[in-house]
Amino acid sequence: MNCNNLPNMFGDLRSTFIALMIGSYASSAVTFPGIKVIYDLGATFITILLVWAGCACLVFFNCFVNWPLEPFPGPEDMDFTVKIKFSWLGFDHKITGKQFYRQVTTVGRRLSVGNSIKQQHQPPKDLASQEANKLCLSTVDLEVKCKAKEETQSFMKSIFSHIFLLSLITMCVTQLRLIFYMGAMNTILESLTNGDLDTVSVYTSIFGVLQLLCLITSPVIGYVMDWRLKDCEDESDKSTKREPGQPRRPDKTIQKIINATRAFIFTNLLLVGFGVTCLIPSLPLQILSFILHTIVRGFIHSAVGGLYAAVYPSSQFGSLTGMQSLISALFALLQQPLFMAMVGPLEGDPLWVNVGLLVLSMLGFCLPMYLLWHSRRLQRLRDEQDEDPKIYVKVNNDSKPEAFV
Repeated sequence: MNCNNLPNMFGDLRSTFIALMIGSYASSAVTFPGIKVIYDLGATFITILLVWAGCACLVFFNCFVNWPLEPFPGPEDMDFTVKIKFSWLGFDHKITGKQFYRQVTTVGRRLSVGNSIKQQHQPPKDLASQEANKLCLSTVDLEVKCKAKEETQSFMKSIFSHIFLLSLITMCVTQLRLIFYMGAMNTILESLTNGDLDTVSVYTSIFGVLQLLCLITSPVIGYVMDWRLKDCEDESDKSTKREPGQPRRPDKTIQKIINATRAFIFTNLLLVGFGVTCLIPSLPLQILSFILHTIVRGFIHSAVGGLYAAVYPSSQFGSLTGMQSLISALFALLQQPLFMAMVGPLEGDPLWVNVGLLVLSMLGFCLPMYLLWHSRRLQRLRDEQDEDPKIYVKVNNDSKPEAFV
């Protein structure tokens, strides 16, 4: 979870590296077949757990030594980051983006006006002797402006947004589908092999080895999330006047939403395909179920992480991801009563449970449908702004056009 800030260093390839890191996390299950072999060779279970705990302590030590104290800013926060320091004024601030332009403009005006007035009445003085409060904005001014910007992107507003709520539904349904299969896999394999434990052990080992596919396939969905972002319009392009007849470049926000729509449609189609293979009682077909299960597990986490990174502020990425993980994990606890129903009233037959989960998986298409509608609405507003630009003006040198009445 904490390492998900690291992809902020890669700009428009952020979703690809988020997917790569999530894939490496998901593929860590490939170590369990090795642990099973060590256990079969005679190592005690307590010894294995103690060695595993020691390795976990090394991870904590590595984070303590190598991880920076300050988080990595997102690509949208790294534009025009300037640190201004006047040693004789005691002024030391980091200003980003629009605040930098406001600050420089204000300082320049005060310097030019102050110098022109003083040159008429007295000889010029050194710049260091001028009054600090007349040259630069105060710390209070900067804090007020930053605070007003943060209030428009509050955490509670992000929590109750349609995109986050629909992503919760998608993640809850997908997690329940995947975790139930993992929990009931041995029982399903035993029913397909008529209780042959040796064959069950072989298929279990195959499932463990296939977890490495998470690392191999996850960057694919990340690449889908980053598709054509380099060709999109930047903030600097919005303030540049276009020549008549020159086509406008795609908007980056709209392109991110379109990419996320494609990623979730593809992932949900794979999930439905996985549900269909679970309905067919064929032992060799379970290899395909293993492959689809592994791919979907890596894709869904990567797609959700890329969506949060694209839509929400980078300062809220960890909180939203943690909230989504908590709620989906609690919902996945329903796999226990489903498993008890399978081994109890259903007498070990998972057919009707799989049918119910397949129908429930269709809820995952709600998120891409909403994203598709949302991207078209944003594109329609953008087209209307291009068709009638006279009703839009730039307020306070802001690059975001606003209607003026």
